[in-house]
Amino acid sequence: MTNPTPMDRREAVPALIGNADDFLIITGLAGAAKDVGAYTKEAPNTFLFGGAMGGASSTALGLALAQPEKQVLLVTGDGELLMSLGSLATIGAMQPKNLSILIVDNELYGETGDQNTHTSYGVDLAGVADSCGIGITRLVTTKDQIPEASKLLRQSNGPCLVVVKVAGGLPGNYSRNWHAEETKLAFRKALLGTR
Repeated sequence: MTNPTPMDRREAVPALIGNADDFLIITGLAGAAKDVGAYTKEAPNTFLFGGAMGGASSTALGLALAQPEKQVLLVTGDGELLMSLGSLATIGAMQPKNLSILIVDNELYGETGDQNTHTSYGVDLAGVADSCGIGITRLVTTKDQIPEASKLLRQSNGPCLVVVKVAGGLPGNYSRNWHAEETKLAFRKALLGTR
């Protein structure tokens, strides 16, 4: 780890999200889904990805473009985002004002056995995002940086991306609902107020 005292994701992620009702939340799979599920108890305004590694960022972008009056938050891991780096270029080109991205970077592929991701070898996801045209980026490595980063996730002046460096420990303890139709309909109802 590049951070000498890495944070516990079970504390850092809730602190960064704050009031989850402020967002429509899309998560990547594995650790990010468990982090958000444990924090929000899979509230209807959250959609937790599973089994579609690399798809969360494009889904969040589509949602942000389709719902420009609502703040969309993507919470995903470094491994999941590395599967779809091209989506950062599309986000940078489209410039959705209502899309914020929180990358929970433990430098590991937690879904497949804790192999090192490219961020453990120096790949800078905030730098990549900046190069793609996402002009508001932050790297969070200490607890005192969390309040400012949490405020950035709520701004609506263009897409923003926050990378939080965390230890490689377990994500939030959460047993999710794997009934895709139920979760889709609950999210749709929260989004549109209909069935």
